[in-house]
Parts: sequence; C-alpha cells; structure tokens
Amino acid sequence: MPDDDCPISAQDAKRLFSEWKSAPAIVLAVSGGPDSVALMWLAARWHRALARGPRLIAVTVDHGLRPKSAAEAREVKRLARALDLPHRTLRWTGTKPKTGLPAAARSARYRLLAQAARAGGATHIFTAHTRDDQAETLLMRLVRGSGMAGLAAMARVTEREGLKLARPFLNVSKAQLIATLKKARLGFADDPTNRDLNFTRPRIRTLMPILAAEGGDSRNLARLASRLARANTAVERMVDGAEHYLALRDRQASQAKPAISGLDVKRVDAGGFDAVAFAAMPEEIRVRLLLRAIDRFGREGPAELGKVEALLAALDRTMAESVAGCRKGLKQTLAGALVSLVDERIRVEPAPPRRRRQS
Repeated sequence: MPDDDCPISAQDAKRLFSEWKSAPAIVLAVSGGPDSVALMWLAARWHRALARGPRLIAVTVDHGLRPKSAAEAREVKRLARALDLPHRTLRWTGTKPKTGLPAAARSARYRLLAQAARAGGATHIFTAHTRDDQAETLLMRLVRGSGMAGLAAMARVTEREGLKLARPFLNVSKAQLIATLKKARLGFADDPTNRDLNFTRPRIRTLMPILAAEGGDSRNLARLASRLARANTAVERMVDGAEHYLALRDRQASQAKPAISGLDVKRVDAGGFDAVAFAAMPEEIRVRLLLRAIDRFGREGPAELGKVEALLAALDRTMAESVAGCRKGLKQTLAGALVSLVDERIRVEPAPPRRRRQS
C-alpha cells in the first residue's frame, strides 16, 4: 500500500478486494463517515472494472442516537445512487440502554446488517475498519487484561450469524481513506461521538499521538496484533491436538471401562477426560481446553477468561490435595456449565436449570 498521505489508486483497490470477486453479493456497511464512504466509492470503482462481479448493496444503519443521523443516511443514499448502487436504510428502533450504549449499538448494527445480507442474497458484509481502529482495539483490550486471543484484535475475515464479515481496510490508515476522498472530491459526515470522551474508544484515541511519539503508532500496534493472531492460531492448533489426545486416551481405555465408550475421538465430550493427563499439559493449553468445553456445554454464553483461570486453579488445588491423600472432589458451575472432578476424571456438562426464587 502507498504512504499514509497518498490516495488509494484503482490498482490498490483491486488488490484490496480481489479475493471476493467470486462472491454472489456483498453488503457494504456505510454510515456516512469517511471510512465507510471510501469503502463504498472504492468498491464501486473496483466493481465497474470487473467483467463479472458480485452485486454490491449499500446499507446504512440509522441508530437514531443523533439529530443528524437521518440526514446522513439520506446523503449516503444519494451518493449510492450516483454510483449506481442499491441502498437501504435500516433503523434501530426500541428503547436504547442508558449504559453500555456502544456495545448495544454495535450488536444492533450487525444484526440489522445480517438481516439485509440475507434479504439480498449476500454472503459477505464489508465494514470499513482501518488500521487505526485495529490499534485502538488492541489498546482497549490490553488495558482490560485480555488474553492472547483478545489482543489479536480484529481478524480480516470472521464468521458472524452464518455470514462472512470482511474488513478490507484493516491494514489501511484512516489518513489514506481521507486522502482518497479529497482527491475524488467526496464529502462525508462528521460524527461527534467519535470525540466524546464519555466513551472508552475516544479516550484511547487521545493517547495515540503520545504513543506514536514513542514508536507505538498504529502501524506498529496493528503489526503487534497480527503477530499475536499468528501465535494464537498456532496455540489453537496445539489445543486441537491436546483435545484429540485426551479423547483418544479415553477411547483406548473404553474397552476396560465401558462407561466411557462411544466417545468422539476428535474433541472432549460430556463423558469427560482423564484429569492426570490433563494436569501434565501446559497451563495455557489447559485453560483453553476448559474454555472450549465450558462454551460447548454451557447455556449462558462465552465464559470469562479470568473465571476459567480461577476454575483451573481450583482444579489444580483439588488434584494436589488428592495426591497428598485427601480424597476430595470438586463441583463448580460456570457460564451454565457444571464442571466436576471425581475419581481423577474431569467432566463438563450442562448445569441443571437454576431454581427460581420464591417471591
């Protein structure tokens, strides 16, 4: 890619979007801000150069949180028409939460975008997240104490609600996109909430010039996220192998112990796994194995990493006490899963329904 102050050329755009030229249809998430307007303009330019390419559908989600949001959606529609692209505006209706507003708005946005994609026969949704967004996401997760998977920040392509969510600009700076719009003489909306220090991301954004002066600019922070993503992928492969190993051990033992027959030899199932073999594995592998099993059988959403780490520590203490001659077991619930350690086997299964309190 060119320098940060250089516009994105047609050839650059072709490289950014080329892997999706065979998709049947793509939804472009366009809020009206500079990043998403550049996404729509560059995608339309790329599409015109193709003999055959995916249908592009511009979609604006009006969250109804600012007085100008409806007018900004109309401006996106006007530009989409000028680019010969179909456009839809979807509105987030209903009561808005007083706390956790950014997360709730993001959830509503992706839900509405997914609805638009299915209605339009699209397999992909493009968002305009930039390298700057990636650096900010890394920092936000860093200060919250995220693990390696969280510090990998955003992936270029992820799956969400059965659709592919793609971020073509993840290695492109916001400055490049603004330079592109200036050259094309295209306007864009200015969302004041991007500077509202009541929210975490704008507060993190104020630190970026200070970090850049010390070498921690968006390019280096995004590179760090990429390296952590690479390392996380490698560790996940090791967890795959560890899960297969535990299941295979149980399969081999099933002839002598019919109670654990019929196991899936590729992953840990509700039959549990050998606690001694599990204890011999590196701590990071064990944390991830527990996390997988709890998320697989739990009914209350993803388990928090810190709580899984605390559960692993409790399992380790119980195992140590058992080795010392204190025959103890352990039962704990986490994220809707029941985790038990009995007779040197760890079982993870759905927790029984919570009892309703009598009023």
